[in-house]
Amino acid sequence: MILRQIAEEIENAGSTEWMLFETYGETPRTINELNELQNVKERLNQSYSRLNILTLRILEAQPIASNAMLDLLTQAINDGSANLAASHASIQEIKKGWNLP
Repeated sequence: MILRQIAEEIENAGSTEWMLFETYGETPRTINELNELQNVKERLNQSYSRLNILTLRILEAQPIASNAMLDLLTQAINDGSANLAASHASIQEIKKGWNLP
C-alpha cells in the first residue's frame, strides 16, 4: 500500500511541477518551487526504490527472512511514511501559493 501511495505522490509532484512550469514558466519567482518539486520527486523515488528492493530481498530470503531484514523493512516503511507526509505538505503548499489545482 505504501508503495502505491509513494507512486501517486511522485505523480502528484510531477504534475504540479508541469502545471507550475506551463502556467508561469521558469522564472526567478518560480525556480525555488520547481527545484523543491524536483527534490520531492527524488526523495520519493529513493523511498520507493528502497522499499521495493527490501521487499524483493525478503521475498528471495523466504521461507524465513532474518530479523535484521525485517527491521530494515520496518525502518524503510517508517522513513517512507514520514517522507510521504512531508512531500505531500510541500506539494500542497506550492499548489496553494501559486493557485494551482
